[in-house]
Amino acid sequence: MSNDFESNDTMPDFAKVGQPVPEFTMEAFDPAEGGFTEVDLGALRKEGKWAILFFYPADFTFVCPTELADLATRHEDLKKLGAEVISVSTDTKFSHMAWRSDERMLENVKFKMASDPTGEVSRFFDVWDFETGLALRGTFVINPEGVLVSSEINFYNVGRNADELVRKVEANTYLIDHPAEVCPAKWTPGEKTLTPNDGMVGKVYEALND
Repeated sequence: MSNDFESNDTMPDFAKVGQPVPEFTMEAFDPAEGGFTEVDLGALRKEGKWAILFFYPADFTFVCPTELADLATRHEDLKKLGAEVISVSTDTKFSHMAWRSDERMLENVKFKMASDPTGEVSRFFDVWDFETGLALRGTFVINPEGVLVSSEINFYNVGRNADELVRKVEANTYLIDHPAEVCPAKWTPGEKTLTPNDGMVGKVYEALND
């Protein structure tokens, strides 16, 4: 089965922060179950889950296993926040299975490894590199309502930090229940947030240190 987008007349050309993401499916390898499965964004929404799409260039490369291993260390924390973690590359599900088996750095990877061999999903999230046919290092967080709330894209030579991803998801899960508030830089759970108002203009220092 190929990647399948649910299309409509209002579907954007590219994913945009603050805008809904169309439902789609992807074939995947599930390390936790040891077999093949399918990622279904529509099903995740019905379950009320956050979706984290973690694009990387290719299996059997060099920075990629370090990133997936790092992500695996925070996988349980993200699950506790109600998030489904999905890694994505343009490799086949068979390649994912072989790489997961061969590469010792991936022994703790339990999240689903989705396949985008046609590049359709990668193009929609604007991480597709037309010169190489690979995906750049893109991380996208989609809330349970199907809205893209966070987007990060790195070039091939810089790996990401799973701790910062967890912090972003923590902030976004807090804000979905407190929409009048905003989280300042480096905010972590339990720290002070801000509630913007006209009296705070030019007085953010005072608001944070009151």
